[in-house]
Amino acid sequence: MDKTPLIDARGVTRELPGTVPVTLVRDITLTIPRGQFVAITGPSGSGKSSLLYLLGLLDVPTQGEILLEGTNTTTLDKDRQAQTRLARLGFVFQFHFLLHEFSVLGNVMIPMRQLGGRPNGEIEKRARELLAALDMEEYADRLPEQLSGGQRQRVALARALANDPALILADEPTGNLDSKNAQQVFDIFKRLVEEKGQTVVAVTHELDLAAQAHRRIKLVDGRIAEDSG
Repeated sequence: MDKTPLIDARGVTRELPGTVPVTLVRDITLTIPRGQFVAITGPSGSGKSSLLYLLGLLDVPTQGEILLEGTNTTTLDKDRQAQTRLARLGFVFQFHFLLHEFSVLGNVMIPMRQLGGRPNGEIEKRARELLAALDMEEYADRLPEQLSGGQRQRVALARALANDPALILADEPTGNLDSKNAQQVFDIFKRLVEEKGQTVVAVTHELDLAAQAHRRIKLVDGRIAEDSG
């Protein structure tokens, strides 16, 4: 069994340059194994989303390195980073960012088409399977604007899972949902981890939801203040 950590962040700092530099995260060292559900909490401006973007290769650290499945991602060029994001990472954001000109099915198929390597029939079959797993198959032909907020977020989850990512990164995924739909999203995360062995890292300000994760990491002023794991 491969015991290489899924994520291994070593001394990661991210600064925004300027007359007075702004430090978003400072000297973070963090290891995340496979099959763990991690919630990142902390006050506004504590660096939660900044850390998530660094782990998701959407930003590059000023200092330190981030290894994904043993590969140092900070040394990859932009094209390799983009390919790694597409093939190994899935993203869910507070705003679902579904493309309104595509149907629900079409939105879920997009990442697989971008990655390539599969015939269209196989892509459609997997997209429908993902929608069915999230109780959304009956809405496959609808446009995003015809769905509720909770339904749109489930479609965004299906899209995030399209390429069978090693890591799912969620930034305030329940921020625009009522408590019932927010709980449903976290229930899906728990099921993905416990039944599918996937890894989820979710930024949230909702402490009752964070308490349901396997591990809770609290950031304060860009540093890890608490880590239950």
